Amino acid sequence: MIQDRLPKIIPLFPLPATVLFPNTYLPLHIFEPRYREMVEAVLNDSTEAARMIGMVLLKENWEKGYYGNPPIHPIGCIGRIMQIHRLNDGRYNLVLYGQDPFRVKKQLYDKSYRRAWIEPFRPAGETVTALPEPLRDELVRSLQGYAKLRGWENQINTLLDMRLDDDRLVQLLSSELDTTPVEKQFLLESEDLAQQGRRLLDLIGFMTEEYRSRKETNLPWNIGD
Repeated sequence: MIQDRLPKIIPLFPLPATVLFPNTYLPLHIFEPRYREMVEAVLNDSTEAARMIGMVLLKENWEKGYYGNPPIHPIGCIGRIMQIHRLNDGRYNLVLYGQDPFRVKKQLYDKSYRRAWIEPFRPAGETVTALPEPLRDELVRSLQGYAKLRGWENQINTLLDMRLDDDRLVQLLSSELDTTPVEKQFLLESEDLAQQGRRLLDLIGFMTEEYRSRKETNLPWNIGD
């Protein structure tokens, strides 16, 4: 999406454990009445926000006010509805495609679901899609080392054999690796691709050392197993 055509107002879909990244796909099941209403509204929208939903992460302790408007992280990602299926009882199954990150300027509470005034998060004209070569090489080596520890070598080698451009590779890894939602939010909030690549490299290094330490001390490991 060209950022100067970013919608000014967009509906928000806050979730406690899901972060959408650009150039990735996200399947969703929509069952709450307020979010069914949201989906119907974006499908019928004739503005530049048609078929767009702003995915945002809920902050900690969201459980206390989930059915109200608990606090959210101010940086999210626009998702465009690419596939949708309406079930007989009014629920929806849909697939979003991640587009641009955005910053929430002001939240609006005039409907059953939240909307927000938004602005681009990254600077206008930010179109860098390649990492510095030394950073990319280090990221791949670190990823392969972590994959070997976890027994994921075939999956990671298959991914690398696809020869994705750096942007798609970084976004896919940010989305799919077994980091926490807050760590994923940290990745999304990177100012540019190089910073996101460095943050991802640091997180992979941390996960590698943590996993190796747990194996050496025979501590239980529950995440991702």
